[in-house]
Amino acid sequence: MNYLNTKHPFMLFQRALRNPAFVDKSLLIEKTIRQMESANNYICITKPRRFGKTTNANMLGAYYSRGFDSSGLFCGLAIESTEGYQKHLNRYNVIYIDFSRLPADCKNYQEYITFIRNLLYADIKSIYDVDDLKNNPFSYLLGQTGDSFIFILDEWDSIFYQRFMTRENKEDYLLFLKDLLKDQPYVELAYMTGVLPIAKYSSGSELNMFKEYSFIDDPKFSRFFGFTEFEVKELCSRFSTVSFEEMKEWYDGYCTNDGESLFNPRSVCSALDDGVCRSYWTQTGPMNEIADCIKHNVDAVKDDIVNMVAGNFVELEEELQGYSAVEQQLTNRNEILSAMVVFGFLSYWNRTLKIPNKELMLKFQSVLRSSLFGEVSEIIAHSREMLEATLNKDTDKMVSILEYTHDSELPILQYNDENSLACVVNLCYLYARDYYKIEREKKTGKGYCDFIFYPRVKGKPGIILELKCNGSCDGAIRQIKERNYAQELEECSEILFVGINYSKQEKVHECKIESLQKDASTLSAG
Repeated sequence: MNYLNTKHPFMLFQRALRNPAFVDKSLLIEKTIRQMESANNYICITKPRRFGKTTNANMLGAYYSRGFDSSGLFCGLAIESTEGYQKHLNRYNVIYIDFSRLPADCKNYQEYITFIRNLLYADIKSIYDVDDLKNNPFSYLLGQTGDSFIFILDEWDSIFYQRFMTRENKEDYLLFLKDLLKDQPYVELAYMTGVLPIAKYSSGSELNMFKEYSFIDDPKFSRFFGFTEFEVKELCSRFSTVSFEEMKEWYDGYCTNDGESLFNPRSVCSALDDGVCRSYWTQTGPMNEIADCIKHNVDAVKDDIVNMVAGNFVELEEELQGYSAVEQQLTNRNEILSAMVVFGFLSYWNRTLKIPNKELMLKFQSVLRSSLFGEVSEIIAHSREMLEATLNKDTDKMVSILEYTHDSELPILQYNDENSLACVVNLCYLYARDYYKIEREKKTGKGYCDFIFYPRVKGKPGIILELKCNGSCDGAIRQIKERNYAQELEECSEILFVGINYSKQEKVHECKIESLQKDASTLSAG
């Protein structure tokens, strides 16, 4: 069978269970049962790619379909001990369609949609031994046999990425889904997944019967798409190949609707398998979507992106509104930022945006180096010189780079307080992140240090950086010593104490560096 009670989801979920890094998300089934029993039976899960949508869709297909006995698959999983488990196990006719599968050499939308219709009709004719299926075969079957169906539709939006799709094609496709599903008594449950949000902004929209759960707003299903902190700790303990601390730095940063941490599952599994953390998710799929999102309206979002790359959060005055899957172009700041959250490039919670983790930060740093960002790309180009000047204790060069950055025409870099100064310092040291783990406002010693640079490469000195506004470099370095910030870098044979001060009155920077040679226990000033 192609779609009706096909064994494909059973086989694919069976394969997922054999993965040593399998994480039990089977309680999602219980959630869908509750939705079905309460008549809220149209669910659309829109999450970034590689966040477990297809694995979960396969699990649901394996559980509900009456085409086979799947009880053995769920032995020992959390769903097995729930009250409604046996009642719904393998009790339904399931239509399972993976919309990302195109016919060979597909050249246009008509070939695509005809291919899907033909396979669907072939299944029905095979099972029910009928020839005349009228316009809607499922309505006909309901009337003739009383049979109803569960629809599991994976990657509903995949066809929208094909170059041959016109706006008229997209609208026709939405009408196809509407005619198949909307207000149909034969639909026991419609569970649909994708990346793009549904176009449902008016009461007459084609798919407004669906309740959509995205990275922007998901109070029910968010913890089933991505790994929780508890789950990642358990995986790290089981594999012992990568530390939890590394995993958190590289792949944490997303969150559930109530603020619980979520990790990128694709990257976590790849790191466990390879035994090393690096960029995995950003190397799969069309990551130029970041630049594509921005270039439609650079002025509206450029400052937001620069601010986040500099390590800050962006607080919004209104909730993100999302955008339509049929839109050809993103036209305002809210739509652009919404798209970046939907694609997984940004994390959003409680009206606050941030770059989720190191993996995405590296990607954004790369994007900021492009000509699209003008002055920002020049600033980042100087960040290599900033690290070299710091390691060489060349404070004059450090001051000139700080002055150049501050004198740019970017509003967020025109500062009058220590927090804005920290934003400039973050940008000036972007290159240093290749060689240092940089933490801001780190609790250590007797207080909070502005910046601590932990060497990633053995032999490089640690760096403690303290900022002052209308203070003095001597005062900054004295604070580093008196509050014993250096205890964080006990393994370093050399630690650089860096003081940076900005004078509001004179509008100038000054820098001072002292080097602690731990073996000799002496200080040399620069």
